[in-house]
Amino acid sequence: MNENYKLLVVDDELIVRESLLHWFEEENYQVDTADSAEEALKKLQAGKYDVYLLDMKMPGMSGIELLEKIKEVDQEAIVILITAYASVQTAIKALKEGAYDYLTKPVDPDELNHILENALKQKSLTRENIQLKENIDEIIKPDNLIGESEEIKKIYSLINTVAPTDTTVMIRGESGTGKELVAKAIHINSRRRYFPIVTVNCGALAESILESELFGHEKGAFTGAHTKRKGKFEMADGGTIFLDEIGTISPKVQIELLRVIESKTFMRVGGNEQIKSDFRVIAATNESLEELVKEGKFREDLYYRLNVFSIFIPPLRERGYDIPVLAYYFLQKLSTAMNKKVAGISEDAMKILTTYNWPGNVRELENAIERAVVISRSDKITPEDLPFQLYRDTVVSDDQVKSLAGMEKMHIQRVLNENNWNISRSADVLGIDRVTLYNKINKYGLQKSS
Repeated sequence: MNENYKLLVVDDELIVRESLLHWFEEENYQVDTADSAEEALKKLQAGKYDVYLLDMKMPGMSGIELLEKIKEVDQEAIVILITAYASVQTAIKALKEGAYDYLTKPVDPDELNHILENALKQKSLTRENIQLKENIDEIIKPDNLIGESEEIKKIYSLINTVAPTDTTVMIRGESGTGKELVAKAIHINSRRRYFPIVTVNCGALAESILESELFGHEKGAFTGAHTKRKGKFEMADGGTIFLDEIGTISPKVQIELLRVIESKTFMRVGGNEQIKSDFRVIAATNESLEELVKEGKFREDLYYRLNVFSIFIPPLRERGYDIPVLAYYFLQKLSTAMNKKVAGISEDAMKILTTYNWPGNVRELENAIERAVVISRSDKITPEDLPFQLYRDTVVSDDQVKSLAGMEKMHIQRVLNENNWNISRSADVLGIDRVTLYNKINKYGLQKSS
């Protein structure tokens, strides 16, 4: 890989220049030479070098002066000074001015090669680190919220607006719409992206466990607390904490959460030391917090503290334009992961995907494509590869569609699916009573999708 590196040798002695030129050409480096600092600066105007080997004492401008000029142009340049008059003072001055190292004449090729290899390794690691920081937002971009609909474009815009700030964000939407993905997109496009985003699923934990999860605990704080443990707020210092299913937390935890968000301080369970943490809060819910506030189940002051900037993710059924895009995205991702050559979706299968109601949203679509890729025996997904409920709920014959009973059956099935088979709500939408709806369900043999 040495041919990727350019070296400039600057020395007023011809024999030194030619010796170094031959040594490094044999090692496959790109090597250029200059007999003075002035000539070196002219060459530098035409392009930068990775490494500069400079004679300390030359007529006119010295090697130290040239070092200063090079660093003005290229702060990351590797400069190695060569001198016949080594002393502690010159070494200190060279290193102070930014030299990587220095050598005394006559130059030992092995020693110079060793210094050069170490210097280039360090430069390579520095480049990789810079590149990683520049590209870290490639991990999760708003673009990973796959879709081309106007609804998704609005979400992109909102993410770009709020991400650079420290504003608290509330993400709303049904289960499976991608609320966590939006949270990660906000984090990765913020100034906090080099620090962690810590996720807490509030709905999955009992009150006492959630307290320990959020705030940590001291050794012996409760039965089973054998060691001290950091909480999620402490882990999120400098970064973001994502509180999923925020509407499920108990009144006691709501009070504690409000205090922590306002003061950015807390105590571990069983502790008495105040711990500070600099975090950003992003919360998510699939419930109506406004209704919970009215019912007295969610604190109004906490609601206003969390609901500073709101992003709503519409369900998949309201952005059907995105279904083909998402389907092909998941197909490519999953077929690659499974090493299966499934590259397309048949017209009939796509018709089923685009007419199905998707109560489980994007998550259900991904699962359906995964299942189809697993069982597919051709290079295209067919209707038979899709989960049965998709086929059953969307495929009907022409005779069924033409008949009045067929139209009624389709309409009732769709309303039931849209309301997650809530009989009372579906009956209200259909304008019939619950008993009549049950009779229709039995008559047509309708079933809830599993």
